[in-house]
Amino acid sequence: MRNPYDVLGVAKGASEAEIKKAYRKLAKDFHPDRNKNDVKAKDRFAEANSAYEILGDAEKRKQFDRGEIDAEGKPRATGFEGFGGGRGGGFDFENMARGRQGGMGGGMGEDIFSHIFGEAFRAGGAGPGARQAAKGDDVAAELSVTLEQVASEEKLRLYLPTGREVDVVIPRGVVDGQTIRLRGLGQSGGPRGEAGDALLTIKLRPHPGFTVEGADLRTTVEVPLEDAVLGGTIRVPTLTGAVEMKIPAMTSSGRTFRLRGKGLPKKDGTQGDLFATTAIVLPRDEDAALMEFARGRRAAKAA
Repeated sequence: MRNPYDVLGVAKGASEAEIKKAYRKLAKDFHPDRNKNDVKAKDRFAEANSAYEILGDAEKRKQFDRGEIDAEGKPRATGFEGFGGGRGGGFDFENMARGRQGGMGGGMGEDIFSHIFGEAFRAGGAGPGARQAAKGDDVAAELSVTLEQVASEEKLRLYLPTGREVDVVIPRGVVDGQTIRLRGLGQSGGPRGEAGDALLTIKLRPHPGFTVEGADLRTTVEVPLEDAVLGGTIRVPTLTGAVEMKIPAMTSSGRTFRLRGKGLPKKDGTQGDLFATTAIVLPRDEDAALMEFARGRRAAKAA
C-alpha cells in the first residue's frame, strides 16, 4: 500500500475538505461501474478507498502521521526492545542457542526464531523460498440508505455476493459514493490464505424534503403571510421530527435560518446544521380584507 497522501495526490498539510474533494474525484474516475473492463481501475479504486479510510478519519490520520500505523491502518512493528543490549537488559542469543543446541551451530537460527515466534515461523512459510498463501478476492457491494438511517446510525442487514449476511452500522461522516472496506468479508483464501475484503459503496437516496451539502442539510419551509409580516413561530421538518423556530417580523421569502445540530452526524461526533429557507405562502382562497389592504397600499404608493 502506497502512502495515502500520494494515493490521493494531496499534501501532508491538506485540509479535510481538500482530502474529501480529492477522494471523491478518484472514486468517481475509477469506480468499477464506470470501468468494468479495466482491472487497474478496480485496484486504483480500492487503493483510494483505503487511503481515505485513514486520511478521512482525523484520529487515524494523526496516528499515521505519528508513525503509529502503516498505510493499511495496521499498527507498525516497533521492533523488540532489548535486542543488542538495549532496554530490558539485552537478549542473549548465545545462551539460548546453547541451551537448545549445545553450541552455536546446527540450525541455531531456525531454533532461535522458532523459540521467539513459535512453530508458525517454520510451518507458516517465513523462510527463504517459501510461498505466501494467496489472499481471497475482494467483492463489491452497494448499500442504499436514507438520510433518516444515516442520522440515526441505524444497523442494516447487508447481503454480500459471497452469500453471507452481515449487520452494518452506517459510519458517521459517510458521504454519497464513499466505499468502506469490510476486512475479511470477501472470497475465501483457502485453508491457509487470508480472506479478501468486501468493498461496500454507500448510496444516499434522494430525499423529497432535504438536499445534502456534506454534513449540512437544506430545506424550504412555508411561512403564512401573517407570520411573515408580524413574526411568529413556525414548524420546521428535520430528520428526527419537526421543531419550532421563531422568525422575526417582516421576514421575506428566501431568507435562510440556521438550525444548529440538525444535520447529519460527523466523524468527530458532532452534527451538521440544517439551513431552512423561507417561502411565503398566500391564502389559498380569496381574502377580501387582504385584497382591500393591498389595493389601499397600491393607491397610497401611487399618490
